[in-house]
Amino acid sequence: MNDSEAYQKKKSFFDSVITLYGRNVVDEVLSDESIGIHALHLAESNKKEGIVAQIETKAQARGIPVRIHSKAALSRISKNAKQDQGVAVDIVTPTYQSADVLTRSAEEGPRRLLALDGIHNPQNLGMIIRSAAAGNIDGIVLPKQGSTKLSPLVMKASAGTLFKLPIYYCDTLTPILSGLRQAGWSVYGLSSHAQQTIHTLNIPEKAVFVLGNESEGVSREAAANCNEQIAIPMKRGVESLNVAVTAALIAFIPS
Repeated sequence: MNDSEAYQKKKSFFDSVITLYGRNVVDEVLSDESIGIHALHLAESNKKEGIVAQIETKAQARGIPVRIHSKAALSRISKNAKQDQGVAVDIVTPTYQSADVLTRSAEEGPRRLLALDGIHNPQNLGMIIRSAAAGNIDGIVLPKQGSTKLSPLVMKASAGTLFKLPIYYCDTLTPILSGLRQAGWSVYGLSSHAQQTIHTLNIPEKAVFVLGNESEGVSREAAANCNEQIAIPMKRGVESLNVAVTAALIAFIPS
């Protein structure tokens, strides 16, 4: 393997790492042996007692590397100095992978996806993940730019389902939607102004539903890469639903 290949392999690995923080969250993650962990990070200022001692003991029992950092360095890892409580953990899970795999032609694999366009509220993201995992959705496409990150708040709102459903990350959504269409997927944008509805739509074998953000809906760029716009019919003059509620309705359309 040459230097370029080694760099790409290392970059791909770290792109697939989810870093969570906070003592209770990390303790919970360490207790679930089905979750793969790359490393535990602790601030050197932590007192080695109580839950911090418990966290370190669990990591050592599982053979997980424990790395000690200055408080400033730990904050750079967690990216949340105010809430990390001096503890962070790098998670490696096969359910978190590049969206590029979706654009490769394959007979097997996901058939129904949610693509999230600028979802900013972590509670909404967590509830979307929970509904998708419970329903007829095979995965979620989540851009790294312009969207909330996977975090302890998302994990809490997902009620333990964060690692039960594939999440496909990308830098921005538009190129992935374009690639999916070229690969034979049908892409539908949710819009209150659409004539076609979720009740009249004949869903094809491979379908992507694009959900827009909490205030502006599906962006113009994402909408331009949709085959069609669809609506959820509503009564009594109600114009829109919370995006997590919309996701739940989409998730339970019969497959």
